[in-house]
Amino acid sequence: MSSSPQQPSSAPRDLSGADTEDLALYREKFRQRLPEALEELRGPTRGVVELPLHMAWSGMASYDMGKPRQCMGLYRTVLHEGLHDDLPLYLNQDLLLKLWPVLRTLVGRTVRTVWEDAFPQLASRARAAA
Repeated sequence: MSSSPQQPSSAPRDLSGADTEDLALYREKFRQRLPEALEELRGPTRGVVELPLHMAWSGMASYDMGKPRQCMGLYRTVLHEGLHDDLPLYLNQDLLLKLWPVLRTLVGRTVRTVWEDAFPQLASRARAAA
């Protein structure tokens, strides 16, 4: 028995047809949730925001928008767990654009790719901040 922990392989793996299909379905799940335009995102920028159980099922439900880490946590949770009708209620276009260069590093690759593909202004904000 080895005393050193096993490290995951860093070599890229070929995706089987089933894996590719699963990834496509996962991406489509997030694509269907997207707003038509970022201008639809008119959520709060101040105060305390309470998320409903279907989004806050695994952790914090109350976020103080005046605290940067909590604000970032709220956006990360909503991007991953929010449904189509939730996004305009809990996300704000200006705040999303401001947070995106850091937020994009905190969300999963699929979420990041779907949002940046749909809204090139997010990708350009990330490039400008780099």
